[in-house]
Amino acid sequence: MAAPPIYLKAMTLRLEKYSSNPARDAAREADIQELEQMWQEKTDGLAKQGQPVSDGLAAFKWMIEELRVSLFAQELKTPYPVSVKRLLKMWEILL
Repeated sequence: MAAPPIYLKAMTLRLEKYSSNPARDAAREADIQELEQMWQEKTDGLAKQGQPVSDGLAAFKWMIEELRVSLFAQELKTPYPVSVKRLLKMWEILL
C-alpha cells in the first residue's frame, strides 16, 4: 500500500510533536495498534481460508490511516470524521 503525501506529512508532524509529550503519543499509538491487530488477525484468517479481503475490511484499513492523521496531525484534517469509537462501531458491523 503506497502512502499518499498526506500520510507522509502526518508522519513528519508526529515526529516534530513527539518530544513534547511522548506518553500521549504512546497512548494514541496503543489504540491504533489494537485496531491494526484486529484487522491483521481477521485478514490473516481470510487468507488461510483462501478468501479475499472484503471492500469493507480494505476501507477499515484506510480508516486506521486516517485515524493516525486525526490523532497525530490534526491540522491536516481528514476527509471524514474518524475516531477509535467510530472504528470499533464499524468493526462490529464488518463482523
